[in-house]
Amino acid sequence: MPHQKPKHYPHHLDLQPVMHVEGTVRLPGSKSISNRTLLLAALAGGTTTIRGLLASDDTLVMLGALRSLGVKWDQLDEHTHLVHGVDGVLPVHAADLFMGNAGTAIRPLTAALAVIGGDYTLHGVSRMHERPIGDLVDALNAIGAQIEYTGEPGFPPLRIRRGHIHAERMSVRGNVSSQFLTAVLMAAPLMAKTHPVSIDVVGELISKPYIEITLNLMRRFGVRVEQDGWTSFTVQPGQHYASPGEIYVEGDASSASYFLAAGAIAGGPVRVEGVGRDSIQGDVRFAEALEQMGATITRGDNWIEARSNGVLKAIDADFNHIPDAAMTIAVAALYADGTSTLRNIASWRVKETDRLSAMATELRKLGALVEEGPDFIRITPPEIIAAATIDTYDDHRMAMCFSLASLDGRALRGNQMRINDPKCVAKTFPEYFEAFASIAREELF
Repeated sequence: MPHQKPKHYPHHLDLQPVMHVEGTVRLPGSKSISNRTLLLAALAGGTTTIRGLLASDDTLVMLGALRSLGVKWDQLDEHTHLVHGVDGVLPVHAADLFMGNAGTAIRPLTAALAVIGGDYTLHGVSRMHERPIGDLVDALNAIGAQIEYTGEPGFPPLRIRRGHIHAERMSVRGNVSSQFLTAVLMAAPLMAKTHPVSIDVVGELISKPYIEITLNLMRRFGVRVEQDGWTSFTVQPGQHYASPGEIYVEGDASSASYFLAAGAIAGGPVRVEGVGRDSIQGDVRFAEALEQMGATITRGDNWIEARSNGVLKAIDADFNHIPDAAMTIAVAALYADGTSTLRNIASWRVKETDRLSAMATELRKLGALVEEGPDFIRITPPEIIAAATIDTYDDHRMAMCFSLASLDGRALRGNQMRINDPKCVAKTFPEYFEAFASIAREELF
């Protein structure tokens, strides 16, 4: 396994009230880009140097799986890896793969392994076995893959055997997770040897910006996808993944949201480096939501900066395009001048935890009035944010979001905000709390 410095996390972390934030944060690499890039580099012909790779639990899962499949890679430093591509032919035809709770690893790997063929089992932590994968399995089995459930139907763990893929046209549902479409898109060039492969999307496609990341990275590795809006995608035959030689991973735009929100809530300016106005990640549009709430946002080529412009305005908006970053808006709503409504976020329910339920529960601890719907959440802030002990549900984004509730020292009246199980941030941002402390004018912990 790759080298990663062991890090100690306490059972809980007590965040002191913070009156003002200011500073610059260098973002870790994007999880979405990191795991897609690792798989594409592995499937490509040639050797790829990946710079800025995220060092986290989810990327360790992908690196470990690739090694188990016979893909050779070398770690040059903490964030630079050399991946020796296998040109679509995996050296190992039978493997047992542990996927942790990494949706960005298990879903694309399932599609690639089903198309390449072999005898593989994929399993993860207990929450992974509650996260749906049936729409992807149905799409693949319908074109001749041989994937079985070894536990609950519709969910991992999975057994993949060699099938007989015959895909000229296939369908995949797009309204539960965009990762299912990402998975079949990334596997499509492996199917389109002699004829085009078209993928039709059934239902409304959610999280479209994540598909844009997939298409952008496929282009970087030499494969172009023809698009008919968001309903159909076609890969022409004869395209092969080829190493771009060197590729840089952008900073994580979802992680940027916490620091930008902090600047919008508690003074600023706070600048994040690693993403900018030309980012390929849709979550940079989180900054537009902060602008709607009245914050002042400035953008550069490789940075975004937020500062407060008085009390935040309540927001009522559709967040289907940025569901992960939208969680940060839910906590920022505690500092708004009225009731905020976040709409079209049903996908929260099938993430690392049921985020709609978890967010409602924890916001109520802080004194907010919360209405939780099947696909929306409505938040009325309290007059005074109550100090509370926040449960994190083994969900990295819950821990990072609720750190923001420590940002109004007057509201907290000197009380601490306790975050249980802070180690869950290791999934995507192991150094999160240190980075958060670096922008706090008062000592954080």
